[in-house]
Amino acid sequence: MAGPLSGRVALVTGSDAGLGLDIAQDLATAGARVVLTGIAADEAGRGIAADLARKAGVQTLFHPADLRDLAAIERLVAAAEDRFGGIDILINNAVVRHFHPVEEYSPAEWDLALAVNLSAPFHLARLLVPGMKRRGWGRIVNLSSIYGQRGAANRVDYVTTKTGLLGMTRALAVELARTGITCNAVSPGTLPTGAILDRIAAQARAEGIGMEEAQAAYLIGRNPTGRFVGTAAVSAMIRLLCSPAGDDITGATLPVDGGWSAA
Repeated sequence: MAGPLSGRVALVTGSDAGLGLDIAQDLATAGARVVLTGIAADEAGRGIAADLARKAGVQTLFHPADLRDLAAIERLVAAAEDRFGGIDILINNAVVRHFHPVEEYSPAEWDLALAVNLSAPFHLARLLVPGMKRRGWGRIVNLSSIYGQRGAANRVDYVTTKTGLLGMTRALAVELARTGITCNAVSPGTLPTGAILDRIAAQARAEGIGMEEAQAAYLIGRNPTGRFVGTAAVSAMIRLLCSPAGDDITGATLPVDGGWSAA
């Protein structure tokens, strides 16, 4: 039986691992052909794409891209369009972040965050919207964060760029409102990413406590549920936005944060 996204083609950035790969898998399961991209070596990335194709029964493509580089972004789009004819769904998931006081940021770190987290989503939308307009249908989903709505110490690059994505989302939603293209943002709470689990493990070692206790302490003041947000919940929200049920949802910021934004 055809899935709700059969016939659609999705491009998910940062999809060679973690949340991005989970999103790509969910869209593929719904029937979309998927373009994966990330910083994995080409052979490893091709293996990830092939595995997804076998499991979901859809066509896939892996094309590595350094999203700091506009030429690399243009090559990514060209490869995707050459393979599949056009991209219907754009999921801007790739992210970099640093954890320093502002005075310790290097110019290179700041420029990297702006390029990957904010400029790459703009350029991908700029390049893909014309095709979406011609086909009269498109979905753009920007992965923001709870920190797109509030400040946090020692992560000025992340807070700034995730906030900027919300402005981009609103602007594109209004501009594209009569084209059949929607643009929304999804803002997860704390996910069990490798980087976060590493930080919790380091804290556990420093305090001589177990991982469970350290995790509970880390989540205080974050997700009121007291548990991590599941990547499957984020993926399911994105799938809904890309499905026919999302036709009239545009310009929205949808939290998947265990109640954090309400607390």
